[in-house]
Amino acid sequence: MSGVALIITFVIAIAIMIVAISKWNVNPFLALMGISLILAIVVGIPLKDIPGIIGSGFSGIFNSIGIVIIFGALIGTILEKTGAALKLAEMVVRIVGHKRPQLAMELMGWIVSIPVFCDSGFVILNPIRKALQKKTHFSSVAMTVALSAGLYTAHVLIPPTPGPIAAAGTLGIGNNLLMVIGMGTLCSIPSLLVAYFFANYIGKKVKSSEDLVEDIDSSEYEELLKSFGELPNGFMALAPILVPILCMALGSISSALKWQGAVATFFTFLGTPIIALTVGLLFGILLLGQKGKLKEFNAMTTETLKIVGPILFITAAGGVLGKVIASAGFVGYMKEHAAALSMVGIFFPFLIAAILKTAQGSSTVAITTTAGIMGSFLDQGSMMNALGLTSPMAAVLTVMAIGAGAMTVSHANDSYFWVVTNFGGISPEDGYKTQTMVTLLQGLACIIFIWILSLFLL
Repeated sequence: MSGVALIITFVIAIAIMIVAISKWNVNPFLALMGISLILAIVVGIPLKDIPGIIGSGFSGIFNSIGIVIIFGALIGTILEKTGAALKLAEMVVRIVGHKRPQLAMELMGWIVSIPVFCDSGFVILNPIRKALQKKTHFSSVAMTVALSAGLYTAHVLIPPTPGPIAAAGTLGIGNNLLMVIGMGTLCSIPSLLVAYFFANYIGKKVKSSEDLVEDIDSSEYEELLKSFGELPNGFMALAPILVPILCMALGSISSALKWQGAVATFFTFLGTPIIALTVGLLFGILLLGQKGKLKEFNAMTTETLKIVGPILFITAAGGVLGKVIASAGFVGYMKEHAAALSMVGIFFPFLIAAILKTAQGSSTVAITTTAGIMGSFLDQGSMMNALGLTSPMAAVLTVMAIGAGAMTVSHANDSYFWVVTNFGGISPEDGYKTQTMVTLLQGLACIIFIWILSLFLL
């Protein structure tokens, strides 16, 4: 199958999947796997290839973020059980104030996601969100959406996150990363603003499982604090989160600056998310030792695996759907017909990235694939040249436009969608009203801002 029929089939498949999850109450794992199998057969993928595609799509998620999610969740459990999350919540509230906890989570997420993938960033920061929600009695949904949006913004716009770095290199500005970082920071502003106001709005309309639990009053919160005895000091409470971020940042810096030798090798090793989170977990274990709770570590691990297991399986099923769509030739079809969409200027890379993001789920894949379609601004035969985007600044704005498209939108075939909804206690149906909608608004706000910048800078 090819052409328009392929696009129509994809749209129908996504619609059926959404209805199956939200209206027919089909378990998301079964809905994703079932639609993936049916879609693979309908679009004409050879029957002998389908089992391998399903297997590679499923295992690919475990290879990329499986261990990261487990370790991140385990760190989160330790932060909760030792009172470290409450300590961090106290610190955040002291800085930002009780009236804007959603702003605190959004900014925290934005900073953390510059060196860290948004999936693992959400898992790491979620205990702080939950503790802060108990502290302030603010809408859990509003805080979840704000945290998710902050993480997502930096993930697609600001190096050293892999997607923007890859796009910058492909478009011919790999040596101008400082410019990309600066523009990514600037273009983050409209995304963060629209997400902040939307989070406040949707928090009044949608309730999570956390919101439905009867709020504890101030005296009960004080009793909760006392139950942990003396809370950890600020450094030890922050170390299990901060140290992995620093490790990954060192790895990214080493790669970006092309360091050589043993030091570069060590930083690259240390910056691998699995290793970085292992280091963070060791600090968590040290924290358990300080609190005299090492004997509880085994039970904490078992509890964490029970919580994370369903999330991993649903996430992996989303990976299967993405793999089936990619194998069906959808990405190739977009490349073949790129010229037909070239009249829309700076909106062209945004549209391509948005279509690819919506189709296959991964923001990084959408970014790198769209960058490949655009080519280098120095190449006379590239799409960049055809669109008149022939300066370094044009290439930087194109990276931003691609990033904006790559966040438009997050839905059921995106692993991040399931991380946010599951850890945030939000039902899949409400996930479309919250996570999917906020990413749509963020993407639109960003591309409008980028277009305005292009009127002055190009």
